[in-house]
Amino acid sequence: MDWLHIWMPIANVPIAWPGLVILGLGVGMISGFFGMGGGWMMTPGLNILGFPMAFAVGTGVTQMAGSSLVSARRHAHFGNVDYKLGMIMILGAICGFEPGAQIVMWLERQGKVDRYVQDGYVVLLSLIAWLVFTDLSRKKSKEREALTSGRAAASVSGGIEWHKTLHKIKVPPMIEFHKAGVRCSLWLPVAVSFLTGLMAGILGIGGGVICMPALIYLIGCPTHVAVGTDLFQVTVSVLYGAASYSYKGRTELLAAIIMLTGAAIGGQIGAIATKYVRGYGIRVFFGVAVVGCAVSIVLKLIPVGNPAFRAFLDDTAAILILGLVGALALYIFLQFLRGVRQERAARAAVAAV
Repeated sequence: MDWLHIWMPIANVPIAWPGLVILGLGVGMISGFFGMGGGWMMTPGLNILGFPMAFAVGTGVTQMAGSSLVSARRHAHFGNVDYKLGMIMILGAICGFEPGAQIVMWLERQGKVDRYVQDGYVVLLSLIAWLVFTDLSRKKSKEREALTSGRAAASVSGGIEWHKTLHKIKVPPMIEFHKAGVRCSLWLPVAVSFLTGLMAGILGIGGGVICMPALIYLIGCPTHVAVGTDLFQVTVSVLYGAASYSYKGRTELLAAIIMLTGAAIGGQIGAIATKYVRGYGIRVFFGVAVVGCAVSIVLKLIPVGNPAFRAFLDDTAAILILGLVGALALYIFLQFLRGVRQERAARAAVAAV
């Protein structure tokens, strides 16, 4: 069905435009909800739809610049952004991004960019999924112990608390982030943001999939503040990334524009939904999304000699990534609708008194 495909003039490949629409709208919601530019799903999604990896990275970064801006503005309205922490993260991420982008260009010249970037995604997503679910398991274990000893489960701290150990490193200057409720060495967020920027340049992820867990587990931000602050830094840093990849001729602007149309709507819905789902609820669904994304990439990496079976695996990977985006977007939209109804009902009850 040729009418379902559109020719991309820069990448010189035909792409199914319904897939771009689903990615744009769905990833826009996910971006606003999880506090990430969405590149951790966007870049492999574009690659699975048919973009060469270098173009998938560049186009994904460019699309994130627009979608993150919409979501970040909404989170700022809710007071979820620590601007001091965000500015430090931005400076470190920009310093790390260009070396990462240069690594991608070198791998492309060697003819190894697709395999190395895909492998990098699988390793990164597997580590993050382990982190999220280990954190959840430890928290549940602490809650059970608290109930056994007669304490309230609500008094239990988080599962993984690496930030408490890192905060003991008192290398000056020390700095306090009031919105996040954190006091630590300035060099902690600088180091985290530089590594985030480096990985963003290599994988085309805007750094959000690394930065949001890092803000929670390494710096100690509350989840909703980590979401808003991460989106703030991602918005600025990916603008630089979009310019860098566009200059290198690896950005398909037509695809980015198609996806931005849906992302502009989805980003606002996802950001509003965080008012009604907080803390570990966000982390659990983030973990599910990471696992599904990793599985779809593994399907692309399975060595197959039979072309027909290769096509089957590619189609399965595309269906999985688009189905995952659609399912998560549907969940976020339902949470949005439920929260809005409850809020209106509460207002009506107050007005009736």
